[in-house]
Amino acid sequence: MTGITLSSEQIRKAPPDVRRWIQDEITMSLGFPLQATDSRSQPTQLAGCSHDELASILSAIQAVFPAVNVLFELGRAGTSFAQGRLEAYRLSDIRNHTRLESTEQVVACLTIIDEALHRIRGSADASFYGVRGDCCFVATETQQNIQQLWFELIGHGTIASAPTAAASGDGSGLGAPQPESNPLPASPSPGVGSSPA
Repeated sequence: MTGITLSSEQIRKAPPDVRRWIQDEITMSLGFPLQATDSRSQPTQLAGCSHDELASILSAIQAVFPAVNVLFELGRAGTSFAQGRLEAYRLSDIRNHTRLESTEQVVACLTIIDEALHRIRGSADASFYGVRGDCCFVATETQQNIQQLWFELIGHGTIASAPTAAASGDGSGLGAPQPESNPLPASPSPGVGSSPA
C-alpha cells in the first residue's frame, strides 16, 4: 500500500471530480454514508443482506439470467474499504465477467436486484448497491452471504471442508477454491443462470 499526502492548496486546485473522489474516500473511510449527487442516485444507506434475503432475491430474479450473473459476480472478493464494511467493484469488470454489452446493462441488473430486495423487505429505505462513476459497492456482509449461497448451490458447502479434485484424484482439474483467491468463476455454471455464449 502506498500513501500520499496532499496539501489543502493542492486539493483546492484539483479538478472537481478529483475533489469529489477525495471527499468520498474520506467520508467512507470514516464510516459515513455518501450523499446522493443526483435524482438517479441510490439511497445512501446500503443494506446488509442476510443469506435468507439473498436466497429470496435469487428466487425472485431467477428468470432474468443476466441479473443472476451480476448477483453472483458480487460474491467475489472486491476491494474492501470503509474499515472493511464495504466491497467495491469496477462496473467494467462486472460487464466483462458477465459478458454484458455495457455498464448500463450492469446497472439495470443491479436495479432489478435492488427492486427485488425492496419487495422482499417491504421497504425501500436501504439499497442493495451504490454506484459512483465506474465503481459499484455493496455491504461486505452481502458479499459474504452471496459467496456462501454460491457455494451451497454448487455443492461445496464450505470452502475449507471441500476436497480439491487433485487431492481426490478424479482428474477433472476442478476443486474447491482457496480462501485467498477469487472463488467464483467468471460466470455461474449453465445450470445456475448463465446464458449460452
